[in-house]
Amino acid sequence: MTAIHYDIKPVSLSRHLFEVLLTIDEPEAGGQQLWLPAWIPGSYLIRDFAKHLQWIEASDEDGNPVTVTKLGKARWQLGQVEGPVQVRYQTYAWDLSVRGAHLDETHGFFNGTSVFLAVAGQESEPVTVDIQAPLEAPHWQLATGLPRQSGEPWGFGRFQAQDYDALIDHPVEMGDFEVLSFKAKGIPHHLVLTGHHYGDREKLKRDLAAICETQLDFFGEPHPFTEYWFLTMVTADSYGGLEHRNSTALMIPRYALNGKDYLDFLALCSHEYFHNWNVKRIKPAAFLPYQLERESHSIQLWAYEGITSYYDDLMLHRAGLIDAQGYLDRLATTFTRVARSPGRQVQSLADSSFDAWTKFYQQDENAPNAIVSYYTKGAIMALCLDLTLRLQSGHEVNLDDLMLRLWEDFGQQGLGTADDSHQRLAEGLLGEPLDAFFSQALHSTEELPAIPLLSAMGVTLSFEPAADDSDQGGQPGKARPSRLVLGAKTLDADGGIKLQNVIHGGSADQAGLAAGDVIVAIDGLRARQGQLAKQLAAIGERAVEVHAFRRDELMTFELIPSPAPLDTAVLALAEPDKLKGWLDA
Repeated sequence: MTAIHYDIKPVSLSRHLFEVLLTIDEPEAGGQQLWLPAWIPGSYLIRDFAKHLQWIEASDEDGNPVTVTKLGKARWQLGQVEGPVQVRYQTYAWDLSVRGAHLDETHGFFNGTSVFLAVAGQESEPVTVDIQAPLEAPHWQLATGLPRQSGEPWGFGRFQAQDYDALIDHPVEMGDFEVLSFKAKGIPHHLVLTGHHYGDREKLKRDLAAICETQLDFFGEPHPFTEYWFLTMVTADSYGGLEHRNSTALMIPRYALNGKDYLDFLALCSHEYFHNWNVKRIKPAAFLPYQLERESHSIQLWAYEGITSYYDDLMLHRAGLIDAQGYLDRLATTFTRVARSPGRQVQSLADSSFDAWTKFYQQDENAPNAIVSYYTKGAIMALCLDLTLRLQSGHEVNLDDLMLRLWEDFGQQGLGTADDSHQRLAEGLLGEPLDAFFSQALHSTEELPAIPLLSAMGVTLSFEPAADDSDQGGQPGKARPSRLVLGAKTLDADGGIKLQNVIHGGSADQAGLAAGDVIVAIDGLRARQGQLAKQLAAIGERAVEVHAFRRDELMTFELIPSPAPLDTAVLALAEPDKLKGWLDA
C-alpha cells in the first residue's frame, strides 16, 4: 500500500453524499495541511468545490482525535501527530454536469477535484483508491480510466494513480449503464451510456471508431493512451463535455444519438478526443503544472479550444462521415455564431482567452455585446491560419504540419507553449513572417480575412438574413426572404415576451428596451412569442408603441421593427478544383 490512500463510497443516494476516508502514512511532522482544488482543468472558472464539503474530522492510528483547523476556504491544517493519520469527510454531490459530482438513485459520478483532498507537499506521491458500491445498489457497475489494481472489469475495487494530478484527471461513473465497446487502431474504446436513449448501437460504434482512427492516424505513434472511455450521461437537454487524459465526460440530450442532432454528438466526441493531444499533452506553459487554488490566465485558449473546434468537424469529414458540403454547412454555423456576436467588435481573441474566467464563463445578459467566444472565433482563426499557410506555401504547408510539430516539440517532450509558439512554428514551416496576420487575428477586433481566403480555395462565403429563429446558417439555396425583427433574443413569458438579450444597434436597443423587460403589448395588441414574427411583418418598418414591464413598472416605448441583419453564413463549393487537398470534393 502506498503512503496515501483514499477510500470513497456513496453513503446516501437520496441525500447525495459521498464519504471519503483519506489515510496518510507519513504526515508532515509539524502538522499536515490539506487542500481542495478551486477549479477543474478544462473549465476556466473558480467553482470553489470545497463549499460542498459537509464536515471533516481526523484521528491518529489509535483512534485518538486530531485537531482540524480551517486556514482558508479550501485549505485545512491538521494537528501534530506521530505516525499515520486518517481524515474522514463527506461531500455533497448534486451538480449534474461534467465538472463536479452527482449522486442519486439513478447513478453516481465524480471528478477527483470535487472529492479528493490533496496532501500538501505530497502531491507528486503515488496514491491508491478504493471505490465502494453503495449499500442501496450493490449491483451497480463502475467505469473509469483509472488503472485498476483489483476487482472485476466494470466492477468496484482498488485503483491507482501515479500522483495527485493523475488522480483528479480520471472521472468515475457508476450505475446501471450500457457499454458499447470497439477498437480503434487496436486500442480498446468504450462508450458508456447512462440514461435512456434511442441510438443505433452498431452505427455509434462504427462512426466513433472512424473518428478515433482518423485522429490516431493524424498524430501517429506513440499513442497517448492504451484504452479510452467516453463517459456519457444522457439527459433531457444538457449538452457539454470535458476532456481528460484517457477519457472524456459528456452530457448529451436524449435524442442526440439519432436524428438531426446526431452529427452534433459526433462532433462533441471528436472535439473532446482531439483534446487528448491539444491541451492534455500540448498545453500552455501556464498549465505546467496547473495552479488549482487560483486562476491561471493564458491568452492561448484560442489555440487549445479554437483549433480543436476547427478540427472537430473537419475530422468528421476526413473520417468519411460527412461530405464537403456537409462540412461547409457545419462551418457556416460557426461563422453564424461569430457574426451574431457584436462583442467581436469589442473584445480581441487574446483578451477573450485571458478573460475566460470572468467573462466567458460568467456571461450575463450583455454578453453578446461585450465578448466573443474563443471557441468559435478561435475556430475561424484556425481556418484562416490553415488557408494562409496553404496558399502562401503553394499548398506545401498547412495547419496539420503545425499541429504535428507542436506534438513533437511540446506534447511529447512535456514542455509548455509560450504565447508566441504557434506563430514562431508556423513561420518556421512557411519560411515567411506572419506578424501582420497574428497581430490582426489575436490582438485586434478587425474581421478575420476568411472571405478572400475561402474564395482562393474555391469556396464562397456570404451572409444572409436568418429565415427564422432556428436558422443557424449553412444550406446554400435555402429561401431566406427578408423579415423584420426586434433585435433581441426573446423568450415566452407569462403575460408577454421577455427580452433575454438586447443586441446593440437593434430595434429594441434603439427604442430603449432592456434585457429583462417583458413586452405585453405591441401596437395596442397583446404580445405573444408565437405570433411575434407575423405581427412585426404586418406592422412593417414604422414606429409603433410598445408597452413593457420593467420589474413591476409599466413603461411605454416607441419601436420601429428593422430588417433582419445579414448574420447567417452560407458556404458553397464553387470551384472544387481549387480545394487542393483541404477538403475531399
